[in-house]
Amino acid sequence: MHLVPTSDEVVALLRQTGALRTGHFRYPTGLHSEQYLQVPLAMRYYQHQKTLSVGLSRLIRANPEIRAIIPELSIVTAATAGLPVAYGVCEALRARQVYWGERNNQGEPLRFRQYLEQTPGENVLIVDDILRSGKSLMELKNTLEANGANVVGLAVIVYQPNPQTPNFDPLPLYYLASLEGCCFGSESDCELCKKGIPIEEVWI
Repeated sequence: MHLVPTSDEVVALLRQTGALRTGHFRYPTGLHSEQYLQVPLAMRYYQHQKTLSVGLSRLIRANPEIRAIIPELSIVTAATAGLPVAYGVCEALRARQVYWGERNNQGEPLRFRQYLEQTPGENVLIVDDILRSGKSLMELKNTLEANGANVVGLAVIVYQPNPQTPNFDPLPLYYLASLEGCCFGSESDCELCKKGIPIEEVWI
């Protein structure tokens, strides 16, 4: 394993831990896919969590502008799945703090914990496990900036965009692995359904 794991090494690790599976899956949204990817299944192992977090932190630290502000840098994530990555990157960088956006009910806007005080001009690095649709990360970015934060970059373990994934330019984007996944819409559009391949329901 390299100091910064290669994309192939990361994919192999994800497959080894069951975080990346190939088959025929239906997500709660109704979307059919030939891939199931849940990075937290790999992050549950201490050594793998350390390997991925430290590798990602090395990519981030290579940016001299971010490196200069690390002691005052906040690491922020959009969802529970991103917390292991956020805490791992914060520890590896020795950044200032971690916090996250959350919502009580689906459809409600993201918010931060009560009594969490954001300061105008606060330097923030957004971290997550996967950049796929990008909707939550874009909402988080907009919420942070509306509160006066200075978002300095975006870092994820896996970059798996689709045609609707928003463009975060000019923010620097860091990732350890890039994946292409074939996703289908409804059952009538699914090539796997047409082939009669058994389907597996997945929770998230």
